[in-house]
Amino acid sequence: MNLFVSLKYLVALDDHRHFGRAALACHVTQPALSNALRALEESYGTAIVNRGRSFGGFTAEGERILASARRMLREQELLEQDLRSRADEPVGHLLIGAVPTAVPIAARFAARLQARHPGIRPSVRSMSSVELEARLEELALDMGLGYAERSEGSRAPLKLVPQYDEHYFLLRKAADPQVPGLRMALPMRWSDAAELPLCLLSPEMHNRSIVDRAFKAAGASATAAIETNSILTLGLSVLAGNVCSIMPGTLVGAVQGYAGLEAVPLMAPQVQVPVAFMVHDSNLPSRTLAAALVMAQEADWLQQARQHACAG
Repeated sequence: MNLFVSLKYLVALDDHRHFGRAALACHVTQPALSNALRALEESYGTAIVNRGRSFGGFTAEGERILASARRMLREQELLEQDLRSRADEPVGHLLIGAVPTAVPIAARFAARLQARHPGIRPSVRSMSSVELEARLEELALDMGLGYAERSEGSRAPLKLVPQYDEHYFLLRKAADPQVPGLRMALPMRWSDAAELPLCLLSPEMHNRSIVDRAFKAAGASATAAIETNSILTLGLSVLAGNVCSIMPGTLVGAVQGYAGLEAVPLMAPQVQVPVAFMVHDSNLPSRTLAAALVMAQEADWLQQARQHACAG
């Protein structure tokens, strides 16, 4: 039994919560993954996985082994990056998680980082605030781009690198659909937006709580005509239907190429929500993470991030 391979399978099972998807992610068959986990259980002399018709979570002992597995794999990754990298040429993988509304910024960051350091292989994954925070706590994520206000409740020691403030817009069909590209309209009050048929993110997403908080501050409440956990649906529902959407500038910027739409800045209240990169405050960042943190604090990058956050 290859211990590190088996531990990777165990971590993949935790990431995907499904035997088949974990096997696909590891590029092995499901029986091969299951057999490796059974061998791991025999090696440690205890059950690790609660098995049934589907994945049933981990036993108490399995949770302890999983936590240890993540630490061991992290140490192995740190060693491999250290051995393969030079001082100015980091080599290795970098896993970046981002809340859905921040994915456009995370994608630009990853592309810019890889262009500067071709030896870095960034992976960008969209995940909820809850998942992002849990993955950071478990050391299953190198860095996360999310809402800074949520870091206060984190059980993990987190270092924050501020990036930009979210500004909010109403996206609607333009009065003149023949005008090419996205138009910017005069500001609208949140209370007036509440009267419109809206497509909003679903209640379990932190962005929705921000939007609801703004409506409440404006003395209004809004009932969504459509709810979704997909940022793509926010834009497409406006294009295809008779609804408007509320979205941050990062997403408005992603639909600039669509004709017949206009973005309306929302005011009264003026909502600005800080978004930051978050990393587990460990004493020894990997070579790839160290390079990413340098770029995340550079004035040129921060200017670009803030520009796109304002629908630029």
